[in-house]
Amino acid sequence: MLRGALLGTAMAMAGAVAGAATPAYDLIVRGGAIYDGSGGAPVRGDVAIKGQRIICVGACEGQAAKVVDATGKAVAPGFINMLSWSNQSLIQDGRGLSVLKQGVTLEVMGEGNSMGPLNPQMKREALQRQGDIKYPVNWTTLDEYLRFLEAKGVSVNVASFIGAETARVHVLGEGNVDPTPAQLLQMRQLVVKAMEDGAMGVGSSLIYASGNFAETDELVALTTEAGRCGGMYISHMRSEGNRLLEAIDELIEISRRSGAPAEIYHLKQSGRDNWGKLDAAIARIEAARAEGLRITADMYNYPAGSTGLDAAMPVWVQAGGYEAWAQRLKDPATRARVLTEMRDTKGNFENLMLQAGAEGTLLVGFKNPALKPLTGKTLAQVARDRGVSVQDAAIDLVIEDGSRVQVIYFLMDEANVARQTALPWMSFGSDAEGRAPEGPFLLSSTHPRAYGNFARLLAKYVREEKRLSLAEAIRKLTSLPAHNLGLRDRGMLKVGNYADVVVFDPATIQDHATFEKPQQFATGVSEVVVNGELALEGGEATTARPGQVVRGRGWTGWKDGGCRVSTKDWSW
Repeated sequence: MLRGALLGTAMAMAGAVAGAATPAYDLIVRGGAIYDGSGGAPVRGDVAIKGQRIICVGACEGQAAKVVDATGKAVAPGFINMLSWSNQSLIQDGRGLSVLKQGVTLEVMGEGNSMGPLNPQMKREALQRQGDIKYPVNWTTLDEYLRFLEAKGVSVNVASFIGAETARVHVLGEGNVDPTPAQLLQMRQLVVKAMEDGAMGVGSSLIYASGNFAETDELVALTTEAGRCGGMYISHMRSEGNRLLEAIDELIEISRRSGAPAEIYHLKQSGRDNWGKLDAAIARIEAARAEGLRITADMYNYPAGSTGLDAAMPVWVQAGGYEAWAQRLKDPATRARVLTEMRDTKGNFENLMLQAGAEGTLLVGFKNPALKPLTGKTLAQVARDRGVSVQDAAIDLVIEDGSRVQVIYFLMDEANVARQTALPWMSFGSDAEGRAPEGPFLLSSTHPRAYGNFARLLAKYVREEKRLSLAEAIRKLTSLPAHNLGLRDRGMLKVGNYADVVVFDPATIQDHATFEKPQQFATGVSEVVVNGELALEGGEATTARPGQVVRGRGWTGWKDGGCRVSTKDWSW
């Protein structure tokens, strides 16, 4: 039930002339059910905006240049996508339509790899390895990339972690080598520079070469720098399946030793044999939290993941990057060894194809035009058509395509997915790019999470299954991730905050993307305001591109920014 309208706070920060009867607003969202992001019950009222900021929440008297009628709808802070792969897609299309139409106002990137810092070799390889989207690489630092997006024009805000793998490759290359003390110092300095430029922290992705080559001590060192610069550690852990619990232990150890908060990317239990580990995983996380460590997680709302066929092969064969990997696979003796390890149910790498099965491995993204007709087939189908084993088919496709080949792996238990949505320390990330069903995006398929992750939470798990309340879901989409990231003036509908606002109908919001037809927009979100401007109006994108770079606490542009002596010098 809605409570009575809040007392108006219209004059706060309005800059109104003394004695003026009504303030002038640039935009007002009137008459909606206001969910401020705290998780509390909604109140019926208005949200008034002047410039980029909210200047009234509640009963906001006065006129506005633009009025949005939110009667019968929910009004919430803009949603935060904790794991976005819009790095390249926003270069192609700054609208980010598939996430914008779900109410997302901030895309957070940097899982393992980030778009900077780059050295000349990394720039050359970035150009060589491009797929359907082509672009020049005219930046060097992560900050330069983010500023490039902002200057180009994007509908949503953007932020990024510095990739632990990016720092490693910058100094060591893509081989399986350990850094010397001097090299580790260089990597730490790269982290500090990125943090002072506004990075959110350090992001790792530890099942892939070359991120997998980083040992725990190396990750602690990098995270220590992020922590003393006000940031966090966030990780695609070393295992989400057979060694899930050990991987959680490593993440907790990194947090404890560095002093920095840590978050688990896309918490899951991969492979049927591991579905029963959810209770133990929760117990480990909650024990660490009870100890005083800030351990959180995010997830996507589907029982399948999406990555490449590199996650079906041992990491040693991938050392040195794609080119070296493909060359090794062409050697008969090496190929024979790889085939044996791919079939080993007790292997020492994260074999997602073994966990999903070849029938549960769906091919969705090719670089080679000759292979694009295979899009939508399973690996098992391709193997049968070619008359080879599924392992041979996977190896052949990687060689022929000139890439790792994007696939969908059906790995998880739907009951576990549903249960995770209600965990109080769980936020949400699409693990996908913001895209549109047009242009180069039509040259490959995708996972439905690109178009439906956030709407699916509100439709399936809130409205239909009642796994959590709408107010709690909004908290976990807004203020919770904003707090975890240490964002300033975002994540809540309150006076003084940036005006990132979403208006949607809780009764009709719906995801439509499926695994068979993933490129279908969600519906039910009518307006999205980003930094005070309507980026979505009446369910359609406007011409405005108000997105900005959102920076972390260590950014030297803040009056009190910059790194500290230790993590303990920050209030978490």
